[in-house]
Amino acid sequence: MSTLLIKNANVLVTMNENREEIRNGAVLVENNQIQWVGASADVDRYIAETRPDIARDGFDEVIDASGCVVLPGLVNCHHHLYQTLTRATGTGEGKVLFDWLKFLYPIWAEMTPEAVYVSAQIGISELVLSGCTTVADHLYMYPNGSKMDDEIRAAQEIGVRFHPTRGSISIGESQGGLSPDHVCDSEPDIIKDCIRLIEAFHDPEPLSMLRIGLAPSALFEVTADLMRESVELARQHPLVNLHTHLGETKDEERFCLETFGKRPVEYAEWCNWAGEDVWFAHMVHPNEADIDWLAKTNSGVCHCPNSNMILASGIAPIREMVDKNVRVGLGVDGSASNDGNHLLGEARQAMLLQRVGWPGFESSANRFTAREALELATIGGAQVLRRNDIGVLVPGMAADIVAFRVDGLEHAGGQSDPVASLITCAPTQVWLSVINGRVIVKDSQFLPLELKPLVERHNRISIEMMERAGVSLAS
Repeated sequence: MSTLLIKNANVLVTMNENREEIRNGAVLVENNQIQWVGASADVDRYIAETRPDIARDGFDEVIDASGCVVLPGLVNCHHHLYQTLTRATGTGEGKVLFDWLKFLYPIWAEMTPEAVYVSAQIGISELVLSGCTTVADHLYMYPNGSKMDDEIRAAQEIGVRFHPTRGSISIGESQGGLSPDHVCDSEPDIIKDCIRLIEAFHDPEPLSMLRIGLAPSALFEVTADLMRESVELARQHPLVNLHTHLGETKDEERFCLETFGKRPVEYAEWCNWAGEDVWFAHMVHPNEADIDWLAKTNSGVCHCPNSNMILASGIAPIREMVDKNVRVGLGVDGSASNDGNHLLGEARQAMLLQRVGWPGFESSANRFTAREALELATIGGAQVLRRNDIGVLVPGMAADIVAFRVDGLEHAGGQSDPVASLITCAPTQVWLSVINGRVIVKDSQFLPLELKPLVERHNRISIEMMERAGVSLAS
């Protein structure tokens, strides 16, 4: 048994049913679960009355969170970790999604198992330093012997809660797709590897650190048969979720109408992609009927605001989705279509975009609050991933806890509402991160590994990839 007490938080944000916020709050962790949450002034009484062992021996670790807002670990519901290898490649030129993909696929085709592993280390490290404790990733290319196992190893070594989804592409350029034929897999091989990964890694138990999902890349990159087979396979196993891109651009909508005679949501429904085990990345262009369908079927959505802006995809109507009780979480998307991995920053952009509005709706400063944005990043993401053990600081939940300092330069003058200041002020790095009861970041220092040599190794791999793909590099 190990015990950890985090106390004296300026504000402790529980995200419980009543959205309780505790001034001068404290949280007690035992092993990998939260045991008690309350005011710091009540800790001694609680220990004296209920925990004679701790009263006798003391806590294994006590962290003074004075000057901090403490909240549940943030949940990232959509990512392509390997894309850290191609940051700022194409995005600076203003390419839209389809053109951007066609430009980058030949570069990504040069990935190796080492590249997948090291890029996952980079992306996860950056996410953790932004307050993220749970990461869902979508790896859909496996060139040169790469496997999902490579990024799973990186996640396990760092200690993040991981939801890797086995992505897939089976339709290449010769069949009207976007990707080079040689990076596509046959659909029988895709299903075979999905089964292997579920059997080798998937853990449906409470507090699980690793759950596999199945994730055909997009409607225009696989067949309807694979979409349906993925549903059938996932539903043979408890808590194996289903994930894909949907409704991201108007180009996708035109493609679906021309190719299938159906809009993206109609085609997904035709492929049996609906329900609490399904979540879609982006959903930038749903109509009112689509949003009603999402709510009725309890299908989830991952909003990726920075990616949608940098690729000029549009503004997703998240306000309307939330108002209709659609399950909505946040994702940073791939670093090559964001060029960062900062989940707290993503929450800020989500709030700002909803205030700006979207076509057909008037903008309004009260359209989306800072606390609503934090909900998307915590309990919203947990619900999208079908997790009832994260996203909330209450007894019995997983000990995924983060703290941001609000007593520094970036938040000076924001003491009237330090919780809102996390979103309205410039995003900062996390000061403390506890994942599954283990301290991962302390005093803003990333503990699992040394970052400088990792960055140098990552950059060497990135340059070598670019050179093999024939991309001109800046001198």
